[in-house]
Amino acid sequence: MSSDQFPQDEPLFRRLAVIGCGNIGSSVVRAVRAAGNGAAHVAVFDPDPEVRARVRELGIADSVQDSLAGAVEGADCVVLCSPVRTYGAITREMGPHLAEGAILTDVGSVKMAVVKDVAPEVPERVHFVPGHPVAGTEKSGPDAGFAELFHGRYWLLTPEEGTDAGAVARVEALWSRVGAIVEVMDAAYHDKVLALTSHLPHLIAYTIVGTAFDVEEQERQDVIRFSAGGFRDFTRIAGSDPTMWRDIFLTNKDAVLEMLQRFTEDLTALQRQIRYGEGDKLFDFFSRTRDVRRRVVEAHQEGTSPWGPDANGGKPASEGGDPE
Repeated sequence: MSSDQFPQDEPLFRRLAVIGCGNIGSSVVRAVRAAGNGAAHVAVFDPDPEVRARVRELGIADSVQDSLAGAVEGADCVVLCSPVRTYGAITREMGPHLAEGAILTDVGSVKMAVVKDVAPEVPERVHFVPGHPVAGTEKSGPDAGFAELFHGRYWLLTPEEGTDAGAVARVEALWSRVGAIVEVMDAAYHDKVLALTSHLPHLIAYTIVGTAFDVEEQERQDVIRFSAGGFRDFTRIAGSDPTMWRDIFLTNKDAVLEMLQRFTEDLTALQRQIRYGEGDKLFDFFSRTRDVRRRVVEAHQEGTSPWGPDANGGKPASEGGDPE
């Protein structure tokens, strides 16, 4: 069954439960409701009572539940939007309350660890379709979300072999209806690719900002005063949620360490070229990397999309998401 075989004038799900309502979670809620044909009812649960109160004030969900069981009761689709290292415990707790035939999916930035933690806790009557929207901003909390976040962005699904094809197609259709470009891939391959395209850049950003501010007070003040655009971009990325990124690096450490080793080797080569004045080699390297940047933009990443230059609502996009 393909995702385009579902009637466009009918909701895909009767009740969608979103667990965790930070940047990504609140964007999922807003996007599904804005689409109109994603779910007839969107229920939200967040373990933080202040977050639940704020979601009620914002009025972005059809209902805000004060318990995990209350949120997933009767839901035919549940989306985990909390930090990835909470997934296993959450699935274990809500398992007895999940309806037969329900679909469980997630927005975690790593997938092998999610499959390892979640799959053993999923009841046999429930279909598990892991996912990851390659989107987000450095902002956190329910106020940070917006319905257009996923427009023209990739949403990667990594179902295990033998997963019900109809469940996968239904999840694919849901995220397509909120404007995402959905692709299915192997979980291990996902983690390796994202380690390079998202996780390593965030690690470098945290390191550069830490290095820049580990100086004398006067220099620190001047770093802030004279920050150029490139450094401001690094500080934006380094402003991402620390809980989320701690979990990402701990749960995808093998792939991250592999890519970090490659980066270290390349950095050592650049140091040598600068030290010995090898301008031709530096020029060739910078020319190749500029070409990569051009291809990234043409692939509708870095804030551009088939929907046009303003598809992200004028807000900065950060690959890697924010499953808070």
